[in-house]
Amino acid sequence: MTQRSILIIEDEADIRNLLQYNLEKDGFRTVPVASGEDGLQLVRNESPDIILLDLMLPGIDGLEMCRILKADRKTSNIPIVMLTAKGEESDIVAGLELGADDYITKPFSPKVVIARIRAVMRRRSSRPATGIEPIKIHGIEIHPGKRSVIVDGRHVDFTPTEFEIIYFLATHPGWVFTRYQIVDAIRDEVAAVTDRSVDVQIVGVRRKLGDFGDIVETVRGVGYRMKEEE
Repeated sequence: MTQRSILIIEDEADIRNLLQYNLEKDGFRTVPVASGEDGLQLVRNESPDIILLDLMLPGIDGLEMCRILKADRKTSNIPIVMLTAKGEESDIVAGLELGADDYITKPFSPKVVIARIRAVMRRRSSRPATGIEPIKIHGIEIHPGKRSVIVDGRHVDFTPTEFEIIYFLATHPGWVFTRYQIVDAIRDEVAAVTDRSVDVQIVGVRRKLGDFGDIVETVRGVGYRMKEEE
């Protein structure tokens, strides 16, 4: 079986070496770098299977790097697991909103890192690529196999979490879901989403839907729903 490659972008040498040692011991091939600039160059040359990305980097920080990678179609599908010493929810939410697949806060157990990496890879590999009919509602088309959204005839890019939320709501038009129910419904696809970050993701979905943003309705004191078609 081909070795899975992991790009480790971490400026602290001790942590970088710890990750490299444990990942290689577990059978992964690693490419460790200490800066975002080196990481950007290597991700385009190496095409890693997954990226471990520290948020607190010199020069280009982790959030900016995540933004750059997810905006580039050549690298947008590479899973990103954020490493951060920050306990602030705003930093975690910002990374998830940019398209990161998961996050791990420092200090961490190498066994936990490996388990989370394998979970992200399982979710990615288990996604069906073809054969699922698109959903058409309110002038938008959601293609679960292609993981794409067409709004009024134009392709709109959604982060993995945003896509899972709009797809889930669109499959149950008119049904009201609490934040906890939304998290439970999509946790197998994007494990890092939390009930407190659902509001942020909904804002992103509405913004990207543009004139169609009002189809995702807030039910005050309860949660959210996709408006039923008349």
